[in-house]
Amino acid sequence: MTARLNISGLTMPQVLKHHADTQGSALALREKARGLWRRYSWRDYYANARLAAIGLLTLGFQPGDRLAVAGDNSPQWLFADLGAQMIGGACLGIYPTNPWPELQYIVRHSRARVIICGDQEQTDKVLEAQANGEGLPDLQTIICVDTKGMRHYDRSGLMSFDDLLALGRDHEEELGQVVDQALASGNPDDVAIIVYTSGTTGMPKGAMLTHRNMLHSAAEVVSIHALTRDSYSVLCYLPLCHVAERSFSTEMQLVTGCVVSFAESVDTVVPNLREIAPKGFLGVPRIWEKMQQSVLYRVKDTTPFQRRVFETCLQRGRPIAERRLANGGAFASTGDRLQFALLSLICFRSIRSFLGINRVRNAFCGGATVSPEVLLFFWILGVPLYQIYGMTESAGVSHTQRPGSTTLGRSGPLIAGLEQKVAADGELLLKGTSVFKGYLFDEGASARAFTDGWLHTGDIVEIEPTGEAHVLDRKKDILITSGGKNITPSLIENALKDSPFIREAILLGDGRNFLSALIQIDLETTGKWAQLANIQYTTYRTLAQNDQVRSLIEGEVKRVNDKFARVENVRKFVILEKELDHDDGELTATMKVRRRIIEDKFRTEIQSIYGDAA
Repeated sequence: MTARLNISGLTMPQVLKHHADTQGSALALREKARGLWRRYSWRDYYANARLAAIGLLTLGFQPGDRLAVAGDNSPQWLFADLGAQMIGGACLGIYPTNPWPELQYIVRHSRARVIICGDQEQTDKVLEAQANGEGLPDLQTIICVDTKGMRHYDRSGLMSFDDLLALGRDHEEELGQVVDQALASGNPDDVAIIVYTSGTTGMPKGAMLTHRNMLHSAAEVVSIHALTRDSYSVLCYLPLCHVAERSFSTEMQLVTGCVVSFAESVDTVVPNLREIAPKGFLGVPRIWEKMQQSVLYRVKDTTPFQRRVFETCLQRGRPIAERRLANGGAFASTGDRLQFALLSLICFRSIRSFLGINRVRNAFCGGATVSPEVLLFFWILGVPLYQIYGMTESAGVSHTQRPGSTTLGRSGPLIAGLEQKVAADGELLLKGTSVFKGYLFDEGASARAFTDGWLHTGDIVEIEPTGEAHVLDRKKDILITSGGKNITPSLIENALKDSPFIREAILLGDGRNFLSALIQIDLETTGKWAQLANIQYTTYRTLAQNDQVRSLIEGEVKRVNDKFARVENVRKFVILEKELDHDDGELTATMKVRRRIIEDKFRTEIQSIYGDAA
């Protein structure tokens, strides 16, 4: 598709129209409703986006305006997204888990005139944001996809998504040509989407990304991994307001012409994976960690013979996977290939089927640093899991592992169209086609993001002689002990999280004379361990306070300490008595730890480690 179509000179709606014209009856999208998969062809996709565009135009939406979407992933999300872009507008997403004050901030800051809500819950947040504080002065229309439970709502300024499409049909003769002209004259350097950063420090900023930014990044990944309509299909389940899902679902679908299926919910990802058996899969580290732990704990419930078979296969498969990774992803010998085929027949194939990734040809992990042990586990199972690196401001992907570049713990070489250099302090700087235009309504932050045209990524990296990037940690997260030793927290934190009993670990020690950690235990796995040990507990809190659980975690910390130099050892730790939560401001919507907030909120626990001077 990319050979015939000059992606770089087109907008996303223009690429959508190309697919509607050239393979209109082919399957493009599907979602599950009432137990059945509802299908949308490319012609349906384009027609609905165009009707949404006409409807928005009728409501007064103009080129340069911004449309907000607050709701779970759905075809309507994409119809609204591409529809707004057709008439020269931009679309921004709001995480469904965001409380109303965060929604209010984003909608107010972006000056969005229209918002699409997924259901009653999201609509209620918008209404609450309108009624409190300074309200939402720019917002004119609320459009709800699923209006169940909203029969008695005041309908002024509120309509359904079906009403929007009906409005488009009613005004098609009048405004259809206006939309078609706007679509044809679209500029690839216009802002297409605005992604509000997760805000690990301070309020989120709206990164403005153009059609060219997004399509270039996606097209490079497609080219590097030789993805086509036949070799790539994907389950859309991460929030579409996150740049990674937008890239690997929306953009890569447009580039390849493949099929996107929508998960029913985050909780049904594995069952949906089993149903559709996609050929591609993107997961943030937390997803891959959970999948690994689900296997390891399911094995514990099997018979002794089955456990022995699994452990033996895992032990035999490890050196094969290590040699395969060292050989660029290809089997190092015919013997390795044959031995893996046998291990797969005996054990690994059934595990891949259980996880729903038995047909996956290209799996990707990105969004944060991840333990090499997690990546290795899936290579042992026979899933080619490539680590990627990028950021919102670089349109999702700037580096990707690929066949020939699969060094464990690295993020692969730079994609074409970008330049990179490493600053004196180790920070990665980027420049090129997929680098964003700046932050919406924030010239100061935009200016601070660049130096002489180079984007500051905020990440400390090492570039290997092979060209692969080794991402160490966020620049702001590097710890410097009182003895002057620089510590990379993520390496130690990921090693701790390799334990099935540790869900989250936050390393402390900046300006201190030793390292310590705040640890959140994994309720599910630690709870099962407690049941087997006849330990009584009722809640996460009572489990975290148990002395035997502390001894368990103490052993896990010691195991990790043995892997690191003495100065990198965790000398003390505290088990948190509550689970970290997005609603409490401790995690971002993408489950990244907000370190500064946690260090402030758990100041008492930190003082118990370091004393009153903390």
